[in-house]
Amino acid sequence: MIVLTTIYVIVAVLLLFGAAIFVHEWGHFFVARKCGMKVEEFAIGFGKVLWKWEKDGILYTIRMIPAGGFVKLPQMLTSEALEGKSEEEEEEAEPLPEISPWAKIAVAVAGPIMNIVFAVLLASIIYFVGLPEMITPPIVGNLSKESTEYELGIREGDIVTKIDGQAIPSWEEAYKLTALSVTNRFAVTFLRDSDEFTHVLTATPISDEIPIKTFDLPSKFPPIVGRVLDGQAASEAGLKEEDKIISLGGIPIGGQSQLIDELQNNGSKATEIVVRRNGENVSLPITPRLIEGKVMIGVQFGRGPRVYVERHPGPTPWENISEVGSLMWRTLYALFHKEETGVGVSDLSGPVGILAMLGAMVKTDYRLALNFLVLLNVNLAILNMLPIPVLDGGHTVMGLIEGIFRRKIPAKLQEWATTGFAVALISLMLYVTFHDVVMRRGLFVDMFNSDTEVQAPADPSPAASE
Repeated sequence: MIVLTTIYVIVAVLLLFGAAIFVHEWGHFFVARKCGMKVEEFAIGFGKVLWKWEKDGILYTIRMIPAGGFVKLPQMLTSEALEGKSEEEEEEAEPLPEISPWAKIAVAVAGPIMNIVFAVLLASIIYFVGLPEMITPPIVGNLSKESTEYELGIREGDIVTKIDGQAIPSWEEAYKLTALSVTNRFAVTFLRDSDEFTHVLTATPISDEIPIKTFDLPSKFPPIVGRVLDGQAASEAGLKEEDKIISLGGIPIGGQSQLIDELQNNGSKATEIVVRRNGENVSLPITPRLIEGKVMIGVQFGRGPRVYVERHPGPTPWENISEVGSLMWRTLYALFHKEETGVGVSDLSGPVGILAMLGAMVKTDYRLALNFLVLLNVNLAILNMLPIPVLDGGHTVMGLIEGIFRRKIPAKLQEWATTGFAVALISLMLYVTFHDVVMRRGLFVDMFNSDTEVQAPADPSPAASE
């Protein structure tokens, strides 16, 4: 059963990811043919050719690296910067008629337009079939009596309902809002019984190594042990994956942040940790260690069970796509204000991370995967229209320059610019892929292995997520 599930996920991911690339490249291909341009190759992926087929003088290929694709148009500077041009091709190349700059622009923008059209189609399907939405109820866990939040009157069991007037349905939404904001002070509204009250809270960086901002508000749901590191305090104490950490040194633990705080307060003294395992509380002696100035026990937190609540009908296509556009704008804005937000290039995901997230969603519910494709297609459209040589936006700008000034940009200048930016783009892709494979591997494994549950709207109780 596990093997069949894995095969299903791999095939589905490749087909879905390939579909996003295909519609983009088909847009270029279709308009280029309509403009009477010569098309030499239609390729999905880069690198070594895995499959090829030729018809009407056009070579159709699927290549080894599923990180994009290209349509080879000798009348435009397209794939040569990435794939190169062989000496044989250069010798056999025949002079081709010049094409107008407006035809170049039409071909360039056709790919992103097709991504938007595909995103609207997917969003329309999602509206009719519904969309599960992940909910980690934003319920406050056990607060330290010495904390600023406790002094303000916030207590365990209080529910976060709004941040700066924006409705907050889950902790995920709260984390996203604070992480991408350029300010660190927020008006947070809580609900206790039937009474609402608001306090201004300050979000602080998670750590020196992880400068992304978050509130010092523990989740009510206890931290779950993911991976146990060999040779560390946790493995010597006997902690196991999927243990729920209930208390440390007799102090009840309501969330990851509280556990981290209590470890720092305890220091490297021997203490007792209580975990919930197979329905029973297990008490284990543990001696935390001081590593690089921080007290650690040697565990990576797991995500734990995830609860999705059915939304039917789903968001309207306009709501869906506008939310994606807003998220992308906030992300780009946060990247250019790293000192305030802590969000850097290393926090982005490349093809490996995208495929991993898509796989986790395919495994959970096909509608989540379709919704992720909406985000992916809108991102492809926007990023490709950035005015950078080698991207569609770069071709559009060069076409505009030629059309307005009626002068052709020197081919050598185009080649140098395109090659330089192609190298920079590939370097960026390798950099984010390194972080996906090395730094975030455990996160993606947790996403894939986490238990999930999709509930009907009538039963969205917080207790179901424990």
